[in-house]
Amino acid sequence: MIGPGRGSIEAEKVRGNDMSDGSYAGDVTSAEAFEILGQDGDAVLVDVRTTPEWQFVGVPDLRGIGKETVFLSWQAYPQMAVHTDFASALRAQGVGPEHKVLLLCRSGQRSRSAAMALTAAGYGQAYNVSDGFEGRLDADSHRGKAEGWKAAGLPWVQQ
Repeated sequence: MIGPGRGSIEAEKVRGNDMSDGSYAGDVTSAEAFEILGQDGDAVLVDVRTTPEWQFVGVPDLRGIGKETVFLSWQAYPQMAVHTDFASALRAQGVGPEHKVLLLCRSGQRSRSAAMALTAAGYGQAYNVSDGFEGRLDADSHRGKAEGWKAAGLPWVQQ
């Protein structure tokens, strides 16, 4: 295995942010997540954004690597109430604690919370895609250009 760090295959090792407190397995970039998905048959991408985000912003396209994204909102739109039975709902979609779960939201905040909740529910390999689908705001207050799945040039489609 290649050593830890940005762009490495061993992306599970958190870049400069040791999650040894056990709150979740760690952070990976969207590019690292895509690499892991392509090489690990048990790795699953779970998009935790809301239905309007999937419909109007776009979704990751994993067809080129023979996988499908799992869609499960961490918070319900429009109230943005947290999904209180997230782990059970994920299990119902066929994703259990034996899987490496890569969680993606807009910018890495909701997915981090979801990774922490899954870890507390017994998922030992729950990773946060820290730059999200659209990433942080750029200098012009736009998302999707400075960082994230879209900015990294990874495959995505409009629904």
